[in-house]
Amino acid sequence: MNKVSVFIFGGAGVLLVTTMLVVVTPYVQLGTIPPESKLVAYTKAQARGREIYVSLGCMYCHSQQPRDRAFAPDESRGWGRAPTAGDYAFDYPHQLGTMRTGPDLFNIGARQPSRDWHLTHLYQPRAVVAKSLMPSFPFLFVEKPRSAPNDVVVKGAERWATPGQVVVATQDALDLVEYLRALDHTYPSDLLPKEKP
Repeated sequence: MNKVSVFIFGGAGVLLVTTMLVVVTPYVQLGTIPPESKLVAYTKAQARGREIYVSLGCMYCHSQQPRDRAFAPDESRGWGRAPTAGDYAFDYPHQLGTMRTGPDLFNIGARQPSRDWHLTHLYQPRAVVAKSLMPSFPFLFVEKPRSAPNDVVVKGAERWATPGQVVVATQDALDLVEYLRALDHTYPSDLLPKEKP
């Protein structure tokens, strides 16, 4: 055997072992984690809304992983308990995020259950949070001279709309809001260790 073949087979061996340790082993370990017992699968509208959430890159500014109280004051901020792997059983690709330009959204559905609040916030964030850095998403809405019977009119948007027009949510906006409202993990965890009294 010459030195080139030793180098090639040695490199391939190192790559194979590294792949097994870094990719395959965690995949096998996490594949056996059951979902939390109270976790509910997304409806079709919520799943479409999640796709919009992913396409808009919301995870670049919002996390979905409150930290344990030993590491951060996330629980006192009202963001909820630390998550478990079972909380993300229906999420792929995962949108954990690491930036906190905006608040954590793991439990936004519990903190802000109002559809009207979310629609107004998506259309013009500063209408509900005066110092918000979040960009508005006007392309998720249409302006009309008057609304049709089945239209969902965005309340509080008149100040930012063209005069004489009403702002109506598109189906994409409604689906995104349904996804955000589904982010409610306030149920007790089956997978976290029980706290000692």
